[in-house]
Amino acid sequence: MSIATDIGTLITRSPGIGNGRPVITGTGTSVRRVVVLYKQGAHAEEITRRMSHLSLAQVYAALAYYHANRDEIEADLSEEETEYWKLASLQSKNA
Repeated sequence: MSIATDIGTLITRSPGIGNGRPVITGTGTSVRRVVVLYKQGAHAEEITRRMSHLSLAQVYAALAYYHANRDEIEADLSEEETEYWKLASLQSKNA
């Protein structure tokens, strides 16, 4: 007989892990990382193949978190992209 999992325990936040971003509990893998693959067209099963340390339930929990908190995750992704282009610009100026 299997034990039921409280899905509310699959995603956590901690200031010491991922700068307080939502992560999949016990993995250090951010929801954002799963979302990037999802937005590239990978479905949940493909994500678990690419990130074999995650279960299908964990991937679906990350995707559910994203869909329930889309503005938060999209803002985080946008900030990261802006920072990337800033650094790339500085690097090209110094080359």
